[in-house]
Amino acid sequence: MASSAAIVIRSVLATVAGLAVVVIGSTVTDQAMHATGIIPPGAMWNPWHNLLALAYRCVVAVAGGYVTAWLAPRNAMRHVMILAVIGLAAGTAGVIATAGLNLGPRWYPIAVAVTGFPCVLIGGLWQRRRAALAA
Repeated sequence: MASSAAIVIRSVLATVAGLAVVVIGSTVTDQAMHATGIIPPGAMWNPWHNLLALAYRCVVAVAGGYVTAWLAPRNAMRHVMILAVIGLAAGTAGVIATAGLNLGPRWYPIAVAVTGFPCVLIGGLWQRRRAALAA
C-alpha cells in the first residue's frame, strides 16, 4: 500500500513540477523582458512583442511537458496529457478573464491557450524519445 501511495505522490509531484516550470518560467521571462525594455510593461499592442511572448511561452510549455514526462513514475504521457489539459483550462480562463480589458489584440491570449496544449505534448514526446534512445 505504501508503494502505491508513493507512486500517487510522485505522479502529483511530476505534474505539479511541470506546471511550476511553465508558470515560473513564463513569469520570470516576462519580468526579464520588461526589465530589459525588450517588451515594455502594460498593454501589448505591438505584434512583434506578442509574437515574442508567444514564442517564449511555447518554449517554456515544451520544457514543462519534458519535466513532467521525466519525473513521472509510470505512464509519462498520461501525466503530460493532464498537464496539457490544465494548461488549456488555464489558457481558456485567461481568454475569458481578459475579454474587454483592452490589454492587446484578442488573438494573443487565444494563441497562448491553443498552442500550450501541443507544446506540452511535444515536450513530453521529446523526453520519451530521448529516454528510449538512451535505453
